[in-house]
Amino acid sequence: MEYIQSNQNAKIKAAKKLTVKKNQRKENTYLLEGWHLVQEAIQSKATIRQIFATDKYVEERALRGFYDQTFEIAPEVAQHLSETKAPQGIFAVVELVENTVPETLEGRYLLLDAVQDPGNIGTMIRTADAAGFAGVVLGEGSVDLYNPKLLRSMQGSHFHLPVYQGKLLDWVKRFQHQSVPVYGTELNQSAISYQAVPKADNLALILGNEGNGVSVDLLLAADDNLYIPIPGHAESLNVAVAAGILMFKLIEG
Repeated sequence: MEYIQSNQNAKIKAAKKLTVKKNQRKENTYLLEGWHLVQEAIQSKATIRQIFATDKYVEERALRGFYDQTFEIAPEVAQHLSETKAPQGIFAVVELVENTVPETLEGRYLLLDAVQDPGNIGTMIRTADAAGFAGVVLGEGSVDLYNPKLLRSMQGSHFHLPVYQGKLLDWVKRFQHQSVPVYGTELNQSAISYQAVPKADNLALILGNEGNGVSVDLLLAADDNLYIPIPGHAESLNVAVAAGILMFKLIEG
């Protein structure tokens, strides 16, 4: 197994570039960091091109099938590759996946309109995964799926359910063409209380930007708009908290 101890190594320089969107698209790969995420990639049979690991991980049973693609790295190299202050010491170069939109949209979908905080998006994708949603769509203005902070926040949920990127108005039309109800969300008591929405096996739920909420065009296009009554004094809920409340309510009815 090759041992790499210089940040100037060609493989390390190439891997380091894969935290930037334009390089990810050019090479059709991204850099995944952390033992849990690498395990998720392996278990999900993602296409892994390279693994870089410190001596703590090189003998792990899960890596035995990747011996030819695994390189042992010095701790200093791990620090160089890492996007965190305390790197775990393992990274994988993984191929991007462009999920194909199914012809028939069955199940429940979460649509995110210009949500900009990677932590919020990651939490919502993990919650959609936990709630058994069929997919998530990141609309224009949202953080890119392969943003390093978003990858860490999702904790591997993007391996469990498809995450798409596209224009949400086009998705809304697609759902409505198939008679799938689309629900927007807004801070407006003239909207429908989320508690009044019946359980549905097929639906789409739109959550919006942290500051501005769901765009007017999407609110007008939705079949109904929902709100969560707030009996206390807070003006609003964090978007990820609101999404969790709504998703689990909609699967229970």
